[in-house]
Formats: sequence, C-alpha cells, structure tokens
Amino acid sequence: MKFVDLHVHSTMSDGTYTPRGIIQLAKERGITALTLSDHDTIDGIDEAEEEAQRLGVEFIPGMEVSVDYKQRKLHVVALGFDRTHPAFKKIYKSIRDNKEDKMERVIERIREKGVDISLAKVKPFVYGKKLERYAIMRYLTTLHLTDTIQMLWDTYLNPTIQELGLDKNVEVTELAEGIHGAGGVISLAHFHKLIGLKGMSRAEQEKTIAELHKLGLDGMEKYYTNYSEDDKAFAASMIEKYGLLPTGGSDFHGQNRIGVELGTGTNNNLCIPYSIYENVLKHCGKRVV
Repeated sequence: MKFVDLHVHSTMSDGTYTPRGIIQLAKERGITALTLSDHDTIDGIDEAEEEAQRLGVEFIPGMEVSVDYKQRKLHVVALGFDRTHPAFKKIYKSIRDNKEDKMERVIERIREKGVDISLAKVKPFVYGKKLERYAIMRYLTTLHLTDTIQMLWDTYLNPTIQELGLDKNVEVTELAEGIHGAGGVISLAHFHKLIGLKGMSRAEQEKTIAELHKLGLDGMEKYYTNYSEDDKAFAASMIEKYGLLPTGGSDFHGQNRIGVELGTGTNNNLCIPYSIYENVLKHCGKRVV
C-alpha cells in the first residue's frame, strides 16, 4: 500500500535529520511521497527535492507557518507552493523578518539570565541563511539545561522573545493570499494542541475553523500522531461539513521527539493513504496562476 507523510521537520528548524537524511529515511521505510515542512523556513527544500528526485520519492514543497489569530498562535502547514513566485516571495519575506528580527538581543537577554551563551557560540549552529531562533535553540540543547526541547522553549526562548516584543507572526489572511497566489494550499495543523485550539469547546473550535475557512484556510489535518479517537472524529466531521482539504502527517522531529516515527507515527498508528497526497496535488493545480 502506498502511504505518505505531509508534516515533517529537519535540522533546518527543530528536527535532527538533515533534509537529505529525511528523504533517505523515507525511501528506507517505503514512504511513497512526503513534504518537508520546517518551521517558517524553506532552507531545506532544495536539498530535499534534489535527493527525492535521485531516490525516486515523490516530493511536494512545504512549510509549517506560525500565524496570529485572535490572541492565539496557530500552526498552519503550507503545501505545494511555487517558491519562485512573487506572491510567495512577498509572504516569505514577512515570515522571515519576524523570525530573524533582533536575535542578537535575544541572545544577550538569555545571557543576562545566567546562561552561557554568546553570538560567537551560536553562529556555528546557523544552518540556514541567517541567524534565527532555531539556531539559538540548537546551541541551547548542547548545554542540557532542560529535559525536553519544549521545556527549552518554555523556559528560555519563548519568554525572552515575548519580553522583547518579538513574538509577532503573519496573519491568516496574509498567509492565504501569498500561498494561494503561488499555487499552494494551507491546512490547519494539530488543532487539538495549545498552539492550536486547545481549551475551546467543540462548538468554539468549530466556529473558529469555519471562520478560518472563510479567511482562506483550505484544509486541516485529518491524520496526526497523537489525535485521540474523539479528535479524529471531530476533524473528519469538520472536513466533511465545510468541504476542507484533508491533510496530515507524523510531525516527525527525529531524536527531538522520541517515539514518533517518520510515516508511521507512534506504535504504527498512522498510515496516511496516497490519495491524500493526490488530492493535495489536484487542489494545488487549481491555484496555479
């Protein structure tokens, strides 16, 4: 059976496999098609795409984007966009400006909190084109300050970014305009998490999903590693009721998220059919301008 994974992270954000390594692992595990959806960056796409072509793995460009919506931060997976299109370049500049702004100040503020950090020590961990928060995260992991990556964000990075007023993200309508203009689609990721709609009633979640759809949201993740049975049923009902595009993936991070495997999730609880990928491709084709 052909199966796919449309939510995957590499060393270009907070994963531990290189973009090339992700594709090699996908080939080993018999995954037919996948995307690389690093947080707010496409720095690994060229490398992954080149390796996918070499190994015969079907590949679609992706990116998991942080967006602001009514005092909440949501994660939205963008898929199938033309990264050379002017519309994409415009929205990508906004995304990167937010993520790269005043990172030297972030480093200095964390140092003031007693952490052994400096710009010189962080620079070797810049894997993309510019200094940004994931480079700081990668350096901080070497200090073993917390037990998990999430604790690292919650204890050091996110509070510092908020203190400095740098926690700004693009808006949903802005992202939709840019990705749609470049022929792609956007899908709500892991709605059940805190970076999502956690804490809302089902009725409130439905109202929000309907509002997001009107603002340009194309789909939502029908498949995700740690959905409960109720989460699965709710996602499926929203997709059917509002005509949303179903997507999904493992949210693989390598050793930074132990127990979640590429393509198969946790204890083989995922097997995302190839038809999901085909449907995304068809939908993207309608967006090409």
